[in-house]
Amino acid sequence: MNILIDQFLDYLSLELGLSGNTREAYKNDLVSFCSFFDDGKLSSFNDVTRQQVLDYLISEKERGLSVNSISRRLVAIKMFFRYMQRENLLGKNVTDVMDSPKLWRVLPGVLSAAEVDRLLAAPTGNDRISVRDKAMLELMYSTGLRVSEVAELQLKDLHFDEGYVRCLGKGMKERVIPFGRRASDSLQRYIVEFRDKFVKDEYDSSLFLTYRGRKFSRKGIWKCIKSYALSAGISKNVSPHTLRHSFASHLLANGAPLRVIQEMLGHSDISTTQVYTHVDQGRLRSVHSDFHPRA
Repeated sequence: MNILIDQFLDYLSLELGLSGNTREAYKNDLVSFCSFFDDGKLSSFNDVTRQQVLDYLISEKERGLSVNSISRRLVAIKMFFRYMQRENLLGKNVTDVMDSPKLWRVLPGVLSAAEVDRLLAAPTGNDRISVRDKAMLELMYSTGLRVSEVAELQLKDLHFDEGYVRCLGKGMKERVIPFGRRASDSLQRYIVEFRDKFVKDEYDSSLFLTYRGRKFSRKGIWKCIKSYALSAGISKNVSPHTLRHSFASHLLANGAPLRVIQEMLGHSDISTTQVYTHVDQGRLRSVHSDFHPRA
């Protein structure tokens, strides 16, 4: 893989005459893309699917990358794939029809309440992995936390008596989000009965730990959710952001004020939250029917 990337970078310099800084930026973008796959290993670029490219771009958006940076990463991937296709190194270019300006306006699929129930019920065992994963899924759906925020949570961030979690979001802005009884029960069981079984460093106070005793990565959480969605028989493309969107959409559908949802999601601009009014068309029709004098 590295050889192909180096050949592409030489092509940028020698044939297209791009500057060293641009070459380095493209290299960083492609290395980031390759690292999205398991342990940074990818057997062949022919195996890459369009959905995997989308998953990568969405994960970068969740990480807080700007739209311009994400668009540049897509440009780098598209140019690289086009180069390989031209050199007869690629059977099919899955990036050809991907248009970056439209990507950021598309929400990942929202799960129905029944699908959420199936997903949260997927970790069925009483072993430490299942109990930990159930606590993580319950917390994410109950709070709408970003995957990066979940990865950074510490034990001290949970306040069970008051029923809320404190987190640092984008721009290091602190916010408080309540969580429900089911999330509370799952979290307390994980912490009391099983978290110690993951601990390798007694000074590490990270809430969720891997079997190696390390803090969870964003990619690790991503893979965990994908695996349980598959076992739950959910055909939609499910990511950590899907749970966040489902959290917001279900709150809106049940009558929560948009400003409250904005605060819990940590959106600095209400226009970002207003996208959910476009998702929940059923609720809009219901409100119109209930309140318009000529409905």
